[in-house]
Amino acid sequence: MADVYTQVKRSAVMRSVKSKGNKSTELRLIEVFREQGIKGWRRGYSVTGHPDFVFLSKHVAVFVDGCFWHGHNCRNTQPKENQDFWTKKIGGNIERDLAITKKFESRGWKVIRIWECELKKKNRSALIEKLRVALGEKSGGS
Repeated sequence: MADVYTQVKRSAVMRSVKSKGNKSTELRLIEVFREQGIKGWRRGYSVTGHPDFVFLSKHVAVFVDGCFWHGHNCRNTQPKENQDFWTKKIGGNIERDLAITKKFESRGWKVIRIWECELKKKNRSALIEKLRVALGEKSGGS
């Protein structure tokens, strides 16, 4: 499908998209935390690397990554136009994610990366198990 915008307009639109404010995915994860009685998290904690949530007492950083922007292969889609740009952009995001993960791990933190697709209802039980294992919690709450 051809883009409905000119290249100049599309560039302006894409520049206006900011990395902060992925509130819908964060809110879905908060819903899971509350449903499961997972406590001790803080949202938007100011630390280099900007995790979406931290569990300070457990030294756990949680990142909720959009599948498209962070290169998850769940949908295996990339724009057909400007492929070199998108390959470089998404590849850079993947490299940055790895560097941030290594930085946290070098400080003794555990990093949990949750893909946007893991927040779907059909994946809920696997997500809950992933969280519980990573947080060292037993089933049924903290």
